Amino acid sequence: MNELAFGKERTRISSRLHTKNRSARAFRSKQEERRYWILLTTLIALGLLASYGLLVYNNPVPPSSPSFIPVVRRRMVAIISMIIAAVCQSLSTVAFQSITNNRIITPSLLGFEALYSTIQTSTMFFFGLSSFLSFSGIGAFTIQVVAMVLMSLLLYGWLLSGRYGDLQLMLLVGVIIGTGLRSLSSFMRRLLAPSEFDILQARLFGSVNNADPSYFPFVIPIVIVTAIILLSYSKKLNVLSLGKDVSTALGVKHQPGIIFGLILVSILMSISTAMVGPLTFYGFLVATLTYQAAPTYDHRYIFPMALAIGFLVITAAYFFMYHVFNAQGVVSIIIEMFGGLIFLIVMLRKGTL
Repeated sequence: MNELAFGKERTRISSRLHTKNRSARAFRSKQEERRYWILLTTLIALGLLASYGLLVYNNPVPPSSPSFIPVVRRRMVAIISMIIAAVCQSLSTVAFQSITNNRIITPSLLGFEALYSTIQTSTMFFFGLSSFLSFSGIGAFTIQVVAMVLMSLLLYGWLLSGRYGDLQLMLLVGVIIGTGLRSLSSFMRRLLAPSEFDILQARLFGSVNNADPSYFPFVIPIVIVTAIILLSYSKKLNVLSLGKDVSTALGVKHQPGIIFGLILVSILMSISTAMVGPLTFYGFLVATLTYQAAPTYDHRYIFPMALAIGFLVITAAYFFMYHVFNAQGVVSIIIEMFGGLIFLIVMLRKGTL
């Protein structure tokens, strides 16, 4: 009898201790939260240091020369392009993976990059080299962004609002459309002259050098507004990431919430792709590192960490490739290679998509 009473008392005390350790806060302990803020501050400082190095390191003009500032100003265009790409890719990838409840797939599955490649290749194929070279500026940029957003909206409206209502089916259709567009653009590139192919291929590589500073007055306000809306959407993303049944039980309209989040993702992804070109695995690389650095479910903390990591990855990659290895043309290739390698490792460890 005494043993039975002792066992009940021990169970009661153990249950009380476990209940005491439970918390609805974003972090499991104060130590974890402290580590988060220290790491976030360190990453931001390293990103600023890398961007400062890109601005002034190995500058052929001495600081006392009047030409020093113009050179820094030209380099500042690349830094702004990196910031825009980091914001678009990091926020959109994290939000997309939360909406789909899958940390392996990326927004590239919806065919943004395949459509970008098809638009560029079709311009060269149907209108020739002179029209391709003149296909730049705000007008061309707007056409590409609008085409990508419209494609995604049609995809969402058809597969999420209709009788199908299946997110996995939407992803599958996105993969099929992307594969078809890539095959079409690849076929057209094979029929081009070698000189036209070389010029086209240079634009199809993702690079901040592709960005035109005339885009900035148009792009920066859209990116800022979209990013702020997505950040303010963090609490709802926390619920949507739990799945349809849980989010519906908690009073969140699951399908409209997903469509709204995907619209924000499509805007950011289309702007990044149209401005700097395809960066297939950059967002995945940033998102995967973010989940390791920010052990929390709360997007109010995940998003800032993703921004810091995304900015550090792209600025550090360009700094080392430009000023250490003298390999300016392979920066995006290196980022994609590491991103693809991490993608394979994660997929093989998880064993499924």
